[in-house]
Amino acid sequence: MTLVGVQAAEAVWDEPPGLSPRGTLLVVPGRGEEPSLYERFGRRLAADAYRVRVLHDPADDAALTLAQLTGLLARPETAGPRALVGSDTGALYAVALAAAGDAGQADALILAGLPTASPPQESQPGWDDELDSRTSCPTHRGVLSRSAVRRGALFGPVPDGWLEQADLSQVKVPVLAIHGAADPVSALADAREWYRRAPSAQLVSIADGRHDALNDLTHRTVAATIVLFLERLRLGGELPVIATTEQLEAAGA
Repeated sequence: MTLVGVQAAEAVWDEPPGLSPRGTLLVVPGRGEEPSLYERFGRRLAADAYRVRVLHDPADDAALTLAQLTGLLARPETAGPRALVGSDTGALYAVALAAAGDAGQADALILAGLPTASPPQESQPGWDDELDSRTSCPTHRGVLSRSAVRRGALFGPVPDGWLEQADLSQVKVPVLAIHGAADPVSALADAREWYRRAPSAQLVSIADGRHDALNDLTHRTVAATIVLFLERLRLGGELPVIATTEQLEAAGA
């Protein structure tokens, strides 16, 4: 892993030596998240030759995030296809950019833990509650506890206007949505209704999954789901089918 810049905090993972890049993932973190939080995700996708670039948290500085994204999309080494990946409020930000036509040359959106409302502000849950909301994975809980996230940020308000600007009906590129079935921050039923608005969206729910869908206990399954989507994206925006599960009848039935 390489961290670029002192405050810009762009994290970089590249394909293994000797392999050609198969595409680039531009990751937009959620509320209070540092790019280093996505090291496991970055290493796993890079192992399949997809370059991973993790940007700054837009809830902290949206102008910096947009500048990073614009700069990366302009670089010839940012191999295509290019997918904008958002988690939590980063997912809202990614949708808003795509809906407004500001996502540049991004070929697809991959969204995880999309919030559909600001959390109620009557109470402020503690750190243990935040960990339980985010993940059931012991390794990820350890990473979160080592200052890879600003504590309490998950229960802070969604930035003003982001829910309204995240208009999925205006998104022209394919969308892969990943959502924990047990997400206590953003209920799957609510997220399902949001994704129905998109012209082209596939929603994959993760059994017993919490809010940090990219880094939860089932991170291998999520990464494999993303790779399958990216391999289809490489063939075109229509996402041609590569593999089909055949329904077999027992012999003699």
